[in-house]
Amino acid sequence: MSISDLFDSGFQKRNQDHFASIVRVAMSDGVINDVEKAFLDRLARKLDISDNDYQEILSDYTKHPINPPTTYTRRLERLYDLSRMVYVDDNLGDNQTSILERLGIGLGFSPQNVSYVVNKALKLVKEGIDVDDFIEEIKNMNR
Repeated sequence: MSISDLFDSGFQKRNQDHFASIVRVAMSDGVINDVEKAFLDRLARKLDISDNDYQEILSDYTKHPINPPTTYTRRLERLYDLSRMVYVDDNLGDNQTSILERLGIGLGFSPQNVSYVVNKALKLVKEGIDVDDFIEEIKNMNR
């Protein structure tokens, strides 16, 4: 096995674990609705999750470890990535904010301020801001 095989394997495993974490959030109310299912389908394609892995994750997402970001900056980076995915997904419509709020809580943002953070995140992504400026803007919200 070459080093590139190890890297590809590790990268794919992280994508699968990340996807499983998102499935876990979607399942927090006990069911994945049609809008969430469509979002998960598109997200799986973007993360290069195979059909077999996709079905396996949906059937038993709990066997994948939760790898939450350990620092506030890492949570913001993940929120930036998710905000961009949700924002460009025109099919979500009014559900963008709701889905992103649930994902935000899963990332560790408090339920008390997740709406404020998510609305700001979507606004910044809409403006085309890069990840570094995004992090700085969100951090400045709390000052």
